[in-house]
Amino acid sequence: MSHYYDKDDAKHRMDMAKAAPPEFQAWMAFNNIVGIETGAIPLKYRELIAIAVAHATACPYCMESHVKKGKAAGASKEEVSEAILIAAALCAGAAAAHGGMSMKFYDQA
Repeated sequence: MSHYYDKDDAKHRMDMAKAAPPEFQAWMAFNNIVGIETGAIPLKYRELIAIAVAHATACPYCMESHVKKGKAAGASKEEVSEAILIAAALCAGAAAAHGGMSMKFYDQA
């Protein structure tokens, strides 16, 4: 194997559905929260948030899904780009914050 992410891997999620049906259904219901159109946050912004989180959590399947859904909900390429870069900035901030903790751990060793 020369790569970790393969589009066909998504088919194997059904193995989880068969092995743990109640838990899988609960996850599916929870996973669908982004697409709720009756909430206070408009769908376009829900998708932009999901795009940012997908990049922060590094889930390529979520990236593809939410970028496409975001575009369909009216998000521009510029908005998608900004959401991604905001996520990158926050991830870098988290790394710097944890870096300070690592320096403390180094001094404690």
